Amino acid sequence: MATVKPFLMFQDGNAQAALDLYFATFPDSGMLQVERYTQDGLGLAGTIKVAVFTLCGREFMCSDSPVKHNFSFTPSSSIFVEFDSVAELEHVFGILSKDGGVLMPLDNYGFSQRFGWINDRFGVSWQLNYAG
Repeated sequence: MATVKPFLMFQDGNAQAALDLYFATFPDSGMLQVERYTQDGLGLAGTIKVAVFTLCGREFMCSDSPVKHNFSFTPSSSIFVEFDSVAELEHVFGILSKDGGVLMPLDNYGFSQRFGWINDRFGVSWQLNYAG
């Protein structure tokens, strides 16, 4: 059976800092396995070669790319998170939007009572929605 996991590629050795922020922000989140670059590797020693982690119980993968690319994350691919409370949504929106960019401020857009879309400081795009 095949499996599917979203994969996040970070540049400039930011994967660990991003994961630290996400693990501190979302429940049921943490590292499952990680392999780091060594002195003999292509990437900067200590950065993430490949990691498997969970956010809200869902598995993801990520890496720090040793190759410099002319692209980064784009909002056309985002992580959609539904919250059980407006207070929790607003709290996470505040954390993830700090030093990032707001694409759609928290508001009632008709399809949702409370919705916001942001890019965090690492460039990862998040759609945050109140499920009520």
